[in-house]
Amino acid sequence: MSYDYNKIINRIYELADEDYKRFHSSLVPGNDNIAGVRVPKLRALAKEIAGSDSWREFLRCESQGIYEEEMLKGLVIGMAKCGTDERLELVKAFVPHIDNWAVCDIFTGGLKAFRKNRELILPYVEQCLLSEEEFTVRFAVCMLMDYFVDEEYIDYTLSKIKGIIHTGYYVMMARAWALSVCFIKQRDKTLELFKTMSLDRETQNKAIQKCRESLRVSPEDKQMLLSLKIA
Repeated sequence: MSYDYNKIINRIYELADEDYKRFHSSLVPGNDNIAGVRVPKLRALAKEIAGSDSWREFLRCESQGIYEEEMLKGLVIGMAKCGTDERLELVKAFVPHIDNWAVCDIFTGGLKAFRKNRELILPYVEQCLLSEEEFTVRFAVCMLMDYFVDEEYIDYTLSKIKGIIHTGYYVMMARAWALSVCFIKQRDKTLELFKTMSLDRETQNKAIQKCRESLRVSPEDKQMLLSLKIA
């Protein structure tokens, strides 16, 4: 498999865009080995790998430290044809390797296979919410945002987001982002939470900012939300 894996590494560099590399590197600080491949091209490559007979071998290969490798592996986990139990084990093995917001967010967004059996991944999401690792907690928040904001789960999701104690920047930003999505999809219950003023100042104010930046929030609500900012 080493030859095939090296072949995939070569494909990554063939798909690289120097201008995009410079742009994206500024958005993901601390990652010095970015090739510069745009996400649509990575998705296409991931689809190709996931459709092959050797996708499990690809996931088992040791990373060579290229940023796009982890992105690619996360995408393959979401696309691969396998049972829910196996996919969950792959998720559990992958999450500890997440070290930036971009891989985290693309990964969670690609786990659509869990939509039909959300309850199977929920215990792991709850476990991740209690982690001391910043991007493990962000993973859990993004999972709640992506798959648990309907009427059945909104109370649960708001409660979990409210209860997070991790103070990392990327956790706070994920909480604020998730709350803005909750407001768009489940306005009244999210508004009730904002009105309690029980969130920390940074999270509440950033969530309100994100709501006000959304085209899906009415001008009236944007004005009203200003009164709920914490001074």
